[in-house]
Amino acid sequence: MSPESPHLVPRPSLQRLFLTGLLTLLPIWLTWVVIKFVFVLLSGISSPVVVPLSAQIAASFPHYLGWVKVEWMQNVFGLLATLLVILSVGVLSRRVIGQRLLRWFGAVIKRIPLASIIYESAKKLLDMLQTEPGTTQRVVLIDFPHRDMKAVGLVTRVIREQGTGRELAAVYVPTTPNPTSGYLEIVPVELLTPTDWTVDQAMSFIISGGAVAPETVPFTRAGER
Repeated sequence: MSPESPHLVPRPSLQRLFLTGLLTLLPIWLTWVVIKFVFVLLSGISSPVVVPLSAQIAASFPHYLGWVKVEWMQNVFGLLATLLVILSVGVLSRRVIGQRLLRWFGAVIKRIPLASIIYESAKKLLDMLQTEPGTTQRVVLIDFPHRDMKAVGLVTRVIREQGTGRELAAVYVPTTPNPTSGYLEIVPVELLTPTDWTVDQAMSFIISGGAVAPETVPFTRAGER
């Protein structure tokens, strides 16, 4: 059979095979990195209590419970203990006594100079993300870094310009793929491009680098169409 036969399928090059394998494994690797980070973070919170407690239990019952002092088991116990504490705080915060304890804790934190700024700022940001920002949508597009390019932003607050009363939006612009870092922009409300995205959809779009996205996006503002 001649090399020009249409039945012959050209073999992919080594470079193409490597690229295909890399693109296949990259999402799996990123998922593992994020899960591992969360797992280590949550398990590390309660490790000062779980590690000595598990060691004491293993020493008391070496023939039956000696396996509890294995490192990965301690990490699992630490993770479960942290999740249990988080769930308990969630339940307690809905009760009157829990709300009183939170107010007491907030009052104590306010007496610590640096800690009070961090605590109050983080609390206000989380409260704002759970409520409507006012006169505009939560997820918007802004002209960044110039008019012909857009960035996804989250409106955290609507304020007014001193003197003119013009409405301005405080917009947090998360970065890809780590949305915990980003930029804070103050943008006139009329220059925002509103979207119908939820915060979860916006975060999926940002973390995936645009791979997870709706079919259409309102790129141009209504007044410019």
